[in-house]
Amino acid sequence: MKKQFFKVLAKLNKAVLPSFTKKQLDLSKASKLQLAVIAWRAYITKRALD
Repeated sequence: MKKQFFKVLAKLNKAVLPSFTKKQLDLSKASKLQLAVIAWRAYITKRALD
């Protein structure tokens, strides 16, 4: 149940949130909001794969 929730959330993130890797964003120049989005996407992806 929990894993399925994170899989759905990961698909939603992919559709809604921007992909900074496609934009070739430099992490040293990223804003706090961009870093928060990157961290959120990484957390959800990790939980969906476990």
